[in-house]
This record gives sequence, C-alpha cells and structure tokens, in this order.
Amino acid sequence: MRAVIYNQPLSIDHPEALLDAELPDPTIRPADLLVRVEAVSVNPVDVKIRRRVTPDGQRVLGWDAVGIVEAVGAAARGFEVGERVWYAGAIDRPGSNAELQAVDARLVARAPSSLSAEEAAALPLTSITAWEILFERFRLPVGKAATGDVLLVSGAAGGVGSILVQLASTLTAATVIATAGRPESVEWARRMGAHHVVDYRKPLAPQIEALGVGAVTHVASLTHTDSYLAQFTELLAPFGHLALIDDPPSLDIVPLKRRSLSVHWELMFTRSLYQTDDMGAQGALLAEVAALVDAGLIRTTLTQDLGPIDAEHLKQAHALLESGKSRGKTVLVGFG
Repeated sequence: MRAVIYNQPLSIDHPEALLDAELPDPTIRPADLLVRVEAVSVNPVDVKIRRRVTPDGQRVLGWDAVGIVEAVGAAARGFEVGERVWYAGAIDRPGSNAELQAVDARLVARAPSSLSAEEAAALPLTSITAWEILFERFRLPVGKAATGDVLLVSGAAGGVGSILVQLASTLTAATVIATAGRPESVEWARRMGAHHVVDYRKPLAPQIEALGVGAVTHVASLTHTDSYLAQFTELLAPFGHLALIDDPPSLDIVPLKRRSLSVHWELMFTRSLYQTDDMGAQGALLAEVAALVDAGLIRTTLTQDLGPIDAEHLKQAHALLESGKSRGKTVLVGFG
C-alpha cells in the first residue's frame, strides 16, 4: 500500500522530513476494522511527533480519517464491510497517512451522511478532544436551562477551538467567549457560534469585564497556556476550572490554590493508550457528533483541501500548522 512516513525528526523544509513509501498492508487484530482511507486531516500532534520523536525504523503519522471498511475483525462489533466510518485512532499504532489502516472498532463511528469524506475528515480528533473537555472534564450540563457558566476559549480559531465553540454554544447554556486576533479569525470564531470575541493581544480581564457577563467559570486553553496562565488565574471565579491541551515546558499552578481552581490536562489518546474499560465512549461520542452534523446543528471546520495524501502535500500542511496562522482544519483527500 502507499503511505507517507518519517524516519527521523527533521525540520519540515528538509527534503526527507516526510517521505512517500510502499508498505505491506496492515494485519488487523480481532477487535479491529481494516479501513481504506479516503481523506485525512492534520493536527498539531502530527507536527509534535514528527519534530520530537525518533521512530524505531519508520512511522506513519495521521490521527484523523474517513474511509470505507474493508474487513472486520472476529471480535469487532457494529460494523459491516462497505460502510463509511470516521475516527482518530490511537497514537501508539500506525496512523492514517496510508491507503489502509487497522483501527480498534471501539474508537470508530459511522461518518455523517450529510458530509463528504473531505468535510468529515476535519472533525474526529478535535471533536473527541472538545467533547471530553466540555462534558467529561468540565461536566458542563447539556441543555439550555440557565446555569451562569461563562466559558472562555483561548485559541478559538484553531481546530479544537472551532468545534469546541460549536458544541458549547449548541448544547449548553454557557456564555461562550472566544479569543482571536486577526479579523478573519474573529469572524471565524463568530461563525462557529461564539457569543463574544476578545483580542488575545490585549489584557483579557478589562475586555471580559466590559461584556457584563459575570465571572469566567471555565477556561479551555488550547495554545500558549504558560503565557496566559496568570491572566486565567485572575479571571476565573473561585472553584473554577481550567483545561489545557498544549505542552508548556513548565506550568506553575501554585497561584491557583487561593481560588481552589481545578486543572484538567486533556489527552484524547489516554483511553486507547491504556485500553481503558470505557474505550467505546469515543466511538459513542463520534456517533453523537455525526448525528448533530446530520441534524444541521454542527458544521464542518474544514477551511482548505491541499490535495492528495502524499509527502509533498503533507509537508505543506505541517508547515501551515507550524506557522501558527491556520484556521479550522486542513484536509487531504485520496492518493492520486
């Protein structure tokens, strides 16, 4: 099968940062599906691993995919050959930048019928991350009965932010405040459903106070957490919650004690890494997101299609993420 690999951590402008390759077809485990990949998107985790981790030989990246089931393992349940599915897979197994991928069926759901493979590929990993933050870490109640919750989404125009804002504004009663800087990012955050947008380049507290929405009860910090931690501590109400997904080199949370603030460090791969008893929760929540999409309540976060899945186009996608200027999600479709 055709695939894109990397052999060693290299700058994305290096000719061998990512390489086209021919690999053997994967062998599925009993609980697996074998999926023929139609479309993928690129996430910060792809960039982080490519830059930091030396693989044992060669490694296929990619943790977002839409594709067609080609085979079903003996212990896998709920799927049939020929169905279109979506998933984000597991970080300790070969990724989706290949024509065929073996993936545990518990992490998989049927893809939304109302979206193309290209449109759907933008959503799985970010939807899982956002859902786990909102409903498992923060435990925000679903429904529109007033709760007084005020959610600040820092980095709202990125991949996770784009779907987190949609889920929060659609499914909860929280007032959703997004941070953004460039005009196009501000507009994007509003399109995703943010009730208010503040400029991350200016002090946050005066801007949020001027909105008159009350104290922030939850902060979803999706980038540069260490740079904003002091402001988040100032903003959060007593007993508030901070969730982060990035990897700051250090994080001093001692000042959070005075307000009894809770810190949640979200990694959507934890369930698959530790084979937890509730691994199936990820497939279940992807099924719920698919239903929300097909009901017209959630939209794709796709912003651009770079072309077929090959080393050259994936290099472009990695470079875009590294630039810090991407909005929504970048997708690649097919193998040419």
